[in-house]
Amino acid sequence: MSLLPEPAREARPRGGGDVQAVVVGAGFSGIGAAIRLRQEGWRDLVVLEKASQLGGTWRENTYPGCACDVPSSLYSYYFTPDARWSRIFAGQREIHDYLRTTADRYGVGEVLRCGVRVVKARWDQNTGRWLVQTTDGEYRARVLVLATGPWHEPRRLDVPGLDEFPGPVIHTAEWDHSVDLTGRRVAVVGSGASAVQLVPAIEDRAAAVHLFQRTPQWLLPKPDLRVPEAINWGLGRIPGVRRTLRASQYGLQEGLGFVLRHPRLAGPVQAAAKAHLRLTVRDPELRRALTPDYRLGCKRLLTSSTFYPALVQPHVHLHSTAVSSVRGRHLIGADGTAIEADVVITATGFRVGELPLARSLHGTHGRTLHETWAGDGPQAYLGTSVTGFPNLFLLLGPNLLSGSTSAISVLEAQLAYLAAALRHLRREGHASMDVRPAVQAGYNTAVQEALRTTVYNAGGCSSYYFHSSGRNTFCWPWSTARLTRSLHRFDAAAYTCRTPSTPAPVPTPRAAAEGSFPADEEGITA
Repeated sequence: MSLLPEPAREARPRGGGDVQAVVVGAGFSGIGAAIRLRQEGWRDLVVLEKASQLGGTWRENTYPGCACDVPSSLYSYYFTPDARWSRIFAGQREIHDYLRTTADRYGVGEVLRCGVRVVKARWDQNTGRWLVQTTDGEYRARVLVLATGPWHEPRRLDVPGLDEFPGPVIHTAEWDHSVDLTGRRVAVVGSGASAVQLVPAIEDRAAAVHLFQRTPQWLLPKPDLRVPEAINWGLGRIPGVRRTLRASQYGLQEGLGFVLRHPRLAGPVQAAAKAHLRLTVRDPELRRALTPDYRLGCKRLLTSSTFYPALVQPHVHLHSTAVSSVRGRHLIGADGTAIEADVVITATGFRVGELPLARSLHGTHGRTLHETWAGDGPQAYLGTSVTGFPNLFLLLGPNLLSGSTSAISVLEAQLAYLAAALRHLRREGHASMDVRPAVQAGYNTAVQEALRTTVYNAGGCSSYYFHSSGRNTFCWPWSTARLTRSLHRFDAAAYTCRTPSTPAPVPTPRAAAEGSFPADEEGITA
């Protein structure tokens, strides 16, 4: 199967103009949105990507060991499940290739504009259009879809002296492949998801690895096995096998989600994590340092069968402290620990709660999205619509994800909602739709109340789930099935709709092409 053209051919400048829709971002969300919009008849659209090629977080994160932490069959579009994954948990390169081939299959390259950065976007009440200023000109769009995702802006390590470190300093989301770690002393700062994948992938070539851990993480074993060719053959040719596999894995994820929503039931899962640690790490002092003092699921739940074995190697050292400063080649811990390193790797994650364009997005009253969210943090109706920002749709927005849900499952439910909203906009001839303030406020009150008793809020830890205001702005408090049902029913009464003085041209739906969403399979059907 052919891939999308290389970056030089992908970037096709258009110079702005009138379009029906602008999609910002070309990762899983943006590609899925482009496919869905085109199948709904919205052919006059553009996908703006600031980088030189598509891929989102799977283009950006190329550090050693980078891989998916949910099963591959759940980490793929429901309408294009036919990837021949080599492992149960696919690696970064395979996932990126899957995105490229899927975009190629559905002709996303025809509307993709790479190397184009959005500078500012403003809602024009008079014309009922989003005026999107970019480095390639101004687009005037009826609909604006933000598909920038929560794993976008790297969180930087900000400690005195780091800028003067004489060796390479690399963030995991900006991996420098020219740096050879062979025989070098490597300091890794952070112990979250990226560090858990990175450390086992580099420890065999580094002379020494020093891992700085502020907070230990709960870790479950990861059955990351190779998928035999015979299994892939059967998945592709025997009717119902792939659907059954996806349903069973979906069921396991939902079962874990139920436990996280009811912390008193987490005992057996937490006991399994403790057993995994006890069986792998024999040193009682190291084991104590790796044992969290909060409930499993309070932070993002991690899986690995290689992290603990890497930590027990004689040249790998765990330091249970934050880095407070850097002096020359020495990293100084908050507890006084001092180690010498040749390379510093910051595995400090992302600014999950900060939408990249929030400071540049102006709604009906001129206020930016950042200003709108400044008090209590990000909020949206069904994680998708924000009052005061008509015809704006967020993908993977506030309070839609959790510690057990596949982001792709959530995304596909949102794409079904987006399609229903645009069908209503087209059918009724409305110029704009803006979620009612009372509806958004009531919805978010219910979300926060439901989160109160979940492990995300009541697990006894701090995490990136929380805004500085103290509100959990990341997690969905109910089941994925309930999320799908909520997003599958578009309620026009939740919105204030306006009719244009001059009707705008409306796209005509085309017949579904190969690989289109079957009518009875929108969203998640496990």
